[in-house]
Amino acid sequence: MSAGFQCKQFYIAHQHCAMKVGTDALLLGAWAQLPTSGAILDIGAGSGIISLMLAQRSQGTLAISAVELDDAAAMQATDNVRHSPWPTAITVIKGDILTYQDAQRYALIVSNPPFFQDALPSSDAKRQQARHTNSLPFSALLTKAASLLAPGGEFCLVLPAASQATFAKAASASGWQCQRLCAVQSKAEKPVSRYLQSWRLAEDNNGTTPFPAASTLQIHAADGQYSTAYRALLKDFYLKF
Repeated sequence: MSAGFQCKQFYIAHQHCAMKVGTDALLLGAWAQLPTSGAILDIGAGSGIISLMLAQRSQGTLAISAVELDDAAAMQATDNVRHSPWPTAITVIKGDILTYQDAQRYALIVSNPPFFQDALPSSDAKRQQARHTNSLPFSALLTKAASLLAPGGEFCLVLPAASQATFAKAASASGWQCQRLCAVQSKAEKPVSRYLQSWRLAEDNNGTTPFPAASTLQIHAADGQYSTAYRALLKDFYLKF
């Protein structure tokens, strides 16, 4: 079992987390558009990888609240933050986002949420909680994000392609409009594996229905090496880049 993941400016220990550092979190942490001011909320922070990437990108100037349900993951995230260059920028909160109360409204909300809807439950309870939507249904996630988002704020997340249509339908039905959408492929000839996306509440678009700014990203080039675009996106984090 891998004990952790070394980035250029910080180290993430994740041996006590159900979900280890993976491509989804790294993509979202690099792709989400930082606000010029205001606070950030990380829903389902896990090891704290996304929060720490955002702290690095903002040089610790934006306050980040990282909410994590699992005890062990929350403790590990707390340790990772404590040993990072930005220990005061991130506050790790152990708790259920669905019961989380905060008078503050966030300029950016990010999440790498549970996504399995119909798959067989995992035999590992912690892994099931991290991966299956019965712990955080899309409808509940969208309602909570709407209640915590500041006017004009954005909700950014990453989802597997198989879950995208269900999430997009739920989001549109509950008053969200997609701003940016990035289809991610392992290679150009492969099917889309996941979607990076940014949503805004409809009232913040003055009743308009903008067509989302769509793009594609291939992780690997034809020769199997990391693509130029992927390297450019993650060059500030990957040691090998």
